[in-house]
Amino acid sequence: MLRKQCAAAILMAGAMHMNAATKIAGEDFGTTPDGAAIHIYTLTNQKGVEVRIMNYGGIVVSIKAPDRTGNAADVVLGFDALAGYLANPSPFFGALVGRYANRIAHAKFTLDGVENKLEKNDGDNTLHGGTHGLDKAVWTPRELPDGGLELTVTSKDGDEGFPGNLKVIVVYHLNDSNELKIDYAATTDKDTVINLTNHSYFNLKGAGEGDILGHQITVNADRFTPVDSGLIPTGELRPVSGTPFDFRKSTVIGAHIGDNDEQLKLGHGYDHNWVLNKKGSELRLAAHVEEPSSGRVLEVLTTQPGVQFYTGNFLDGTIHGKGGKAYQRRYGFCLETQHFPDSPNQPKFPSTVLKSGETFHNTTIFRFSTAAK
Repeated sequence: MLRKQCAAAILMAGAMHMNAATKIAGEDFGTTPDGAAIHIYTLTNQKGVEVRIMNYGGIVVSIKAPDRTGNAADVVLGFDALAGYLANPSPFFGALVGRYANRIAHAKFTLDGVENKLEKNDGDNTLHGGTHGLDKAVWTPRELPDGGLELTVTSKDGDEGFPGNLKVIVVYHLNDSNELKIDYAATTDKDTVINLTNHSYFNLKGAGEGDILGHQITVNADRFTPVDSGLIPTGELRPVSGTPFDFRKSTVIGAHIGDNDEQLKLGHGYDHNWVLNKKGSELRLAAHVEEPSSGRVLEVLTTQPGVQFYTGNFLDGTIHGKGGKAYQRRYGFCLETQHFPDSPNQPKFPSTVLKSGETFHNTTIFRFSTAAK
């Protein structure tokens, strides 16, 4: 995760492997209440797959992917206009979340002998970096010559309680293999903790087109991290064998989501971190999802050690998204590639410490394809 290398050099090296045929086009997407101009960028590949990303929150606003007959649909939940992202209580649709994705227990952690107190925005805990995390930041955009999009932001020392002036660069590329690649890099002038992810809600039938319980999922993980009543990991790495959390073979999401299981009750469904079967920072397949009726397939590859599988348990129909459709419970699922929740307070978990002079780097790929009927 950490390399003593320039952040820009790391991201440029990753970009060299992407197809330069992708086209990028930017346009205005409104302004924030304090007058900041927001732009949205459309990335289109040679196969007609289209991804739209805005510089507010680094949000993936839409992904249009074909079904097995070639008909495209937008497969991520969200809104048609900027106002939707600004006005609603944030479910983090499509957002780039941090500084620390997921939860930190009791909104505090100790680093270098100093206790850092964070904002409590999830009961007694901090969730996704606080109320004004990176998902609420206006990022500086740059269109890249190869059709990619670079977003840059600096989070000041003390933002939401986190130490260090943190510079973050995120680069999005879409290639002709229908892969959306997200490269993250960051540097700090003071030791800090970091955990960045994308929080897209997927529905491979199309956004707002019913629940996701019939999707079939495989997760490349033998273990998961069980949680307490605050959804904070207990520290245990529990085997999935014999539990409703065993997705090592393709399983319908809804097959066991209603089982009489303590962990499912605590999460109101699936809202847990899986410990991926991988070593170090290698890029490996984390999850495979197929929607039988459309044939759409999503594969998620990552260099991260974990993935949070969330089944939209707290959607309740009060949010109306694209086309005015109400997003009901379990109308979308998330696969948030990440380090484990509460790692700053869990010494046995992989470290999320970023030291001054080092560079944080990770990569996630969302790969779209179709399966035969």
